[in-house]
Amino acid sequence: YGMFMDGARWDFEKNVIADQLPGVMYDSAPIIHLNPAKNLKKDPTKYEIPLYKTSVRAGTLSTTGHSTNFVIAIEVPTEHPPSYWVLKGAAMLTMLDD
Repeated sequence: YGMFMDGARWDFEKNVIADQLPGVMYDSAPIIHLNPAKNLKKDPTKYEIPLYKTSVRAGTLSTTGHSTNFVIAIEVPTEHPPSYWVLKGAAMLTMLDD
């Protein structure tokens, strides 16, 4: 149960997104507390990890211009530049295909 990470894992000791361990396809995501804020300034040093409903990252485009599979982007701390995770295709999932 919970959310999962694809293309990355959560380092619970450093509290940052980290590379996947060898042979591990999906890893558990940390518990996330969402704190709504007005006019939030995005931190360019953090990676905005997309959260999808399923591992199939495609979906039909909704009227908002986002995929119907897309839920939200979540800022997570990283020791690498955000572009590193974009190239790895790091994302979070609400469920696995099993």
